[in-house]
Amino acid sequence: MSLKRLDSQKDIAAYQETEGRLFSATHEELLTGWTTDIYFLKTRDVLRSAGLLETPVVAEVFTRKSGVFAGLEEVLRLFRTFPDQPEVEAIPEGSAFEAKEVLMRITGTYESFGLYETVLLGMLASSTGWATAARECVDAADGRDVLCFGARHVHPAVAPVMERAAKIAGCSAMSCILAAKLCNEEPKGTIPHAAILIVGDTVKLAKLYDTQIPAEEPRIVLVDTFKDEAEETMRVAECLGDKLAGVRLDTPGERGGVTPDLVREIRWRLDIAGYNDVQVIATGGLTPERIKMMNDAGASVYGVGSYITHGTSRDMTMDLKMVDGRPIAKRGRLPGIIDNQRLERVL
Repeated sequence: MSLKRLDSQKDIAAYQETEGRLFSATHEELLTGWTTDIYFLKTRDVLRSAGLLETPVVAEVFTRKSGVFAGLEEVLRLFRTFPDQPEVEAIPEGSAFEAKEVLMRITGTYESFGLYETVLLGMLASSTGWATAARECVDAADGRDVLCFGARHVHPAVAPVMERAAKIAGCSAMSCILAAKLCNEEPKGTIPHAAILIVGDTVKLAKLYDTQIPAEEPRIVLVDTFKDEAEETMRVAECLGDKLAGVRLDTPGERGGVTPDLVREIRWRLDIAGYNDVQVIATGGLTPERIKMMNDAGASVYGVGSYITHGTSRDMTMDLKMVDGRPIAKRGRLPGIIDNQRLERVL
């Protein structure tokens, strides 16, 4: 059904659930306010009854932990759908920030944006948490590529949002198809264990894979499915020769996971056999600490999933700091605008 923007508590009664729908919110539901907390809708009714809904206000957004800012563009796209757009200042996406630093300032009537406090804070909180975790991995990789493989660890409705945040934080590519396309890029990834298990042999799979992907796409093959990783690496290298761009290690925890010693051995065997240009790609439960250990062992690229998706959301707070031209704040907060020279006008 077509939804109109929520305006009053009375509008809630008009909602009709579509049978069999998924439980995630549609874009229309987000943009019309249906994912906000009920108390902001009650606030509209209360302020309207007193003739105060159009009161000019200034709000500031901050969080109590440092991190890497992300989610701004999605908030701006939300605001651009408003009939009365507020003025917005913010620090740039991808910027590192300190605890309690003002990240965004919104100026306008309360009516213009107040209903969407829940929505905008959620957009910023999740994306900033993911971006912060991704930046930790990128920094640990020390110039080596980090690919985001986290889509399977979050609800599919937010997978593109998560991978976009990782990209903003410095990840070089993403595996989620929609995430990549929304960032005007192409998704990156090899081929899963399932394909190798069905084919029955890694080398046989490598040959088939070589025939089915574009010539310009790098040939990267998993080498931990059936045999010792070092043995399988050399079998694949001998099969594909100069076509082989890299081998991917994803050894499960049940067999000790991917270790620096394993990476070092494979790098050594490739080099002495003349395959110096073949990259060793490490994936599977990587953390910044493990990435640092892999660097010196010879890993070329990292694929990170769960560490990024499990990044702690940065709980965002939005406070009114000016009401009708007067400095104001709840107890415990500083009344009036808090200066931040890094804020830029973005809307």
